[in-house]
Amino acid sequence: MQRNRGLVIDALLKSEEPSIRWKVRTRVLGEDPHSRKVRDLQEEIRNSPRAKALLAGRNQKFVQEKHVYAKWRGAHWTLVALAEIGYPATDESLLPMRDQVLEVWLSSAFYLEFESKSSVPESRSAEGVPKIQGRYRRCGSQQGNALFAITRLGLADNRSDGLVERLMHWQWQDGGWNCDRRPSARISSFNESMLPMLGLAVHAQRAGDGAAREAALKASEFFLCRRLFKRRTDGTVINPHWLRPKYPRYWHYDILGGLVAMAEMGLIKDPRCADALDLIERKELPVGGWAAEGRFYKVSSSMDIKTRFGSISPVDWGGIGSRRMNEWITADALTVLAAAGRL
Repeated sequence: MQRNRGLVIDALLKSEEPSIRWKVRTRVLGEDPHSRKVRDLQEEIRNSPRAKALLAGRNQKFVQEKHVYAKWRGAHWTLVALAEIGYPATDESLLPMRDQVLEVWLSSAFYLEFESKSSVPESRSAEGVPKIQGRYRRCGSQQGNALFAITRLGLADNRSDGLVERLMHWQWQDGGWNCDRRPSARISSFNESMLPMLGLAVHAQRAGDGAAREAALKASEFFLCRRLFKRRTDGTVINPHWLRPKYPRYWHYDILGGLVAMAEMGLIKDPRCADALDLIERKELPVGGWAAEGRFYKVSSSMDIKTRFGSISPVDWGGIGSRRMNEWITADALTVLAAAGRL
């Protein structure tokens, strides 16, 4: 396997996707992300067919205005994808999208709240964020993902602090977030907690915000005390779907995404990550690399009314198949193994 990994890395360094080469060079091989060669590579990413496809259609009314969360091509998801693929920071052409996203996720509805003793239907969203049994029921993945993308793309301003404040305000005592509006929900959601944790972590690094860093670390304990995928009570797998890596993950959680988050935060060598790392190593293909075991999108370049609200991606992310290497999954797997000292 070790020999195969070397061959796989060599193959990825020759990928047609500049983003794959960027991921391997900066995250696996540890090249200086601010070096001239890497910055030149990011310019290649800016002009790549993938980046252009992600940014296409910005003049479409539904993309440009209120549907920032249209899956997966609204302004929210476009910024997230660009942050993921290594698009260069401080591109002023992205500012209108940033402003659209901030306007939505910092709207007045998120500053209103009400208490309830029973389940709250989604139809009452206009009343604000419900608080049930002392816990705010809010999809932290939305503000968290926006904070992560805006910060990573060098577009953060003082309004980004509003996202930080809201996330910390809604954080549950166990460290995470949850939008389940039933009183029976007493534990944070993995899906809703990973992205706020990452958003707070990258913000804290940029701004030197100690309180945000503490909030991110508190969230990390929610994952680590469950070894990223196991119940605390009996050690059984919480959700079998988390064992099947996919890319992009969008707002979904899986163990590879959890490990990438831990690597991002410098926590990947915590012994509680070992079980998840072992599982990822066991998933390595005999010929090398890792497969995408499912996906959350369909590919279409159409922007018509029939597809605009579906889970449509304007680009393909490498396909799926249990025996077929996916470059994006492989780059992430190599990233976490390198960070953990297992490469």
